[in-house]
Amino acid sequence: MSNYLEINRAFWNHRAEQHFDSEFYDNPSFLAGRNPLNPIEMAIIGDDLSGQKALHLMCHFGQDTLALERLGAEATGVDLSDTAIEKAQQLRDQAGLKARFIRSNVLEADQNVDGQYDLVFSSYGAVGWLPDLSKWGQIIAHFLKPGGRFVFAEFHPVVWMFDDDFTHFKYPYFNLEGYIEESQGSYAAPEDQKAHSSAYWNHSLADVFQALLNAGLTITHFSEYDYSPYDCFNLTVPCPGGYQIKGHEGKMPMVFALEAKKL
Repeated sequence: MSNYLEINRAFWNHRAEQHFDSEFYDNPSFLAGRNPLNPIEMAIIGDDLSGQKALHLMCHFGQDTLALERLGAEATGVDLSDTAIEKAQQLRDQAGLKARFIRSNVLEADQNVDGQYDLVFSSYGAVGWLPDLSKWGQIIAHFLKPGGRFVFAEFHPVVWMFDDDFTHFKYPYFNLEGYIEESQGSYAAPEDQKAHSSAYWNHSLADVFQALLNAGLTITHFSEYDYSPYDCFNLTVPCPGGYQIKGHEGKMPMVFALEAKKL
């Protein structure tokens, strides 16, 4: 699928425009001091990044990047979307912060971003936009200082096996092929009626682990959760910590989190 970058850049340019003023992302409360990072990732990141450099890959419009700066880091965010980067810079200026934002395909970030970092971070709906994770793992290792760590929180690949209403398995667990999907609305802007195409791939846990291990990183933490911190799927019901799928409560993994270090 040679044109997947163009497809997904157009898709995320539209979404960034729709998401920036959405209730889901709630920029007013973020500007008032709310930390958008969830307890799942905060338990690994820690609450003090003073003196550290942090790189946020696939940052959307930068709330989490700016949250890393509020924790004390010198933060940089990278995203494929032109609009997302423009919105991130706007939000940074509104918040009176200093993070830099760079537009780049994550798999070419080593050509567009300089420096090495104590922390590389990425989260929630990231790797599904990438056809192969080998280069992704190499990019992460490239940017980490010796002793640096990669913190990753992501939706569990089991979630992406289901149809939208979680009635049956529709897609394979393994990365057998890429998919082009035409969709309207999004988790943050369900009222949006404009249809857009996106290109995505399913990746097993083995794909994620092996990409990091092959890049020379050491997995130091791994955990799974039976809930999502975000209400971004169909047929959700509230639970402690977030949301589960009605009829599947406590029966399926919805999120995983890991830490990998460059020793």
